[in-house]
Amino acid sequence: MQAETTRQAMPNLIRPEKKSRWATLRREVTKNKHYYILMSPYMLIFFTFTVIPVVFSMALSFFYFNMLEFPRFVGWQNYARLFLNDDIFMMALQNTFMFAVITGPVSYIACFIFAWIINELSPKVRALMTLIFYAPSLSGNVFFIWLIVFSGDRYGYLNGFLIKFGFMLEPIQWLTDEKYILAIVIIVQLWLSLGTSFLAFIAGLQNVDKSMIEAGAVDGIKNRWQELWFIILPSMRPQLMFGAVIQITGALAVADISIALAGFPSVNYAAHTIVTHLMDYGTIRFEMGYASAIATILFGIMIGTNKLTQKLLRKVGE
Repeated sequence: MQAETTRQAMPNLIRPEKKSRWATLRREVTKNKHYYILMSPYMLIFFTFTVIPVVFSMALSFFYFNMLEFPRFVGWQNYARLFLNDDIFMMALQNTFMFAVITGPVSYIACFIFAWIINELSPKVRALMTLIFYAPSLSGNVFFIWLIVFSGDRYGYLNGFLIKFGFMLEPIQWLTDEKYILAIVIIVQLWLSLGTSFLAFIAGLQNVDKSMIEAGAVDGIKNRWQELWFIILPSMRPQLMFGAVIQITGALAVADISIALAGFPSVNYAAHTIVTHLMDYGTIRFEMGYASAIATILFGIMIGTNKLTQKLLRKVGE
């Protein structure tokens, strides 16, 4: 009799809890309705031009679509073609990973180190140095300067320097020799890497609570490296995560620099990347289903890399 009474009472104990959760959610939305109203235009634009196209692209990757005929379902055929029959995609995948592994961590660490050093300067000098370091990323076409540096004739700055001081007799075709193309693209990307992440780190360092540093000194922080690891970096986790996302996205989505320096396509696809491969099939061949499969693979790589970065950043300060 007691067990039956308990079973009858259990639903009555669960239902109010569920109702209370919905009631709490409704109260929260009602209480902060002004914030949701202010966010609604951005969220509408974000879902319309970002979320919906991404979902549509993922769905389209299972179809053959050339923009002339009605889409035809082909299942996993586009993905099988990518990994089994497309040698150029595998080369682009290798180039992209090599580019990302070098430029991503190096530029990320460089952004933080320069931001940390500049943050120690006086306000006026700090503002000037921030502008100087950020200036290369202000102009989208600034990397064309490097076309003059790596020009293949004797008037190119690098060839002229090497010939003048006797390091070689004949000029090197830097941008048409597959041995040098990828290395040159990596160098230029590193030069341009002090961008949004650099500014985010400057802002994060400015917002570190000075009282925490003083308390750390009392608690046994002995040098600047311990101060950096146990106080500054944990206080900057949002900025560190934002900078990591920006650097990962930029490293994996490289295309403009490769096209500007090495051409499209580059010699023997030496600087071919996933994005340039996507552009080839999406904007030239108009194989939109196949291009959507390439975009989906790139999206998955970015998501996986960001998840790994989040796990690593959670260990900062431990």
